[in-house]
Amino acid sequence: MSLFNEPPKKSLGQHFLHERGVIDKIILAIDPRPGDRIVEIGPGQGALTLPLLARHGALTAIEFDRDLLLPLAAAASDVGQLTLVSADALNVDLTVLADGEPMRLVGNLPYNVSSPILFHALDHAAAIRDMHFMLQKEVVDRMAATPGSKVYGRLSVMLQAYCRVTPLFMVPPGAFRPPPKVDSAVVRLVPRAPEEIGIADRARFAAIVRAAFGQRRKTLRNALHDVADTTMIQAAGIDAGLRAEQVDVAGFVRLANLPAA
Repeated sequence: MSLFNEPPKKSLGQHFLHERGVIDKIILAIDPRPGDRIVEIGPGQGALTLPLLARHGALTAIEFDRDLLLPLAAAASDVGQLTLVSADALNVDLTVLADGEPMRLVGNLPYNVSSPILFHALDHAAAIRDMHFMLQKEVVDRMAATPGSKVYGRLSVMLQAYCRVTPLFMVPPGAFRPPPKVDSAVVRLVPRAPEEIGIADRARFAAIVRAAFGQRRKTLRNALHDVADTTMIQAAGIDAGLRAEQVDVAGFVRLANLPAA
């Protein structure tokens, strides 16, 4: 008999994974090792949590839905050491949670808050060893897109500047309850070392990328007029007549690292 009596909540974007084959593939991709500090965002009904516990013995899970906390704790009691954090993941200081050890983030992220969670994780990338997330396939496509692609945008540049992004495999709607109306995909993100990132001012970099893609149809000359003039754009080795989706990550880094006018 299931300990989980609450149906998935549409307001929270809940789609609970149940396909064992997919779960096994995710755990194989994560490949937990002794000593790993694993933190799961949105454990839901424990579809990934419990097999991970059985394999690894201990993990921390951040769950927003309080109705799931007691059933999760009960289900995990005979499996391993589960530490539950009752909170919105966006309000959790992941660096503090890591407690000095590089954490491994995992999760089936709700589609309606996936991008904010990704950006929140970026803010704590120095405390993260890697991330394995299930997301809407369309979001994963955007995350891994290359310049010139129709889906290359702010999310692509921001994530690729700080992480190596590797799409792993697709997941069909039938693997969830209830089935979403879109395909999903699992992606791996590995934070880059600070010297590899090479961004002098994170806030300025973020402002330039935000402005560049804020009005995609405009050329950089026009889109960036509040944060960088034509001379600066050209000094970064970029044609000011290009649109944002034509510029690679390295180009945005060079531009952001130039002294502000």
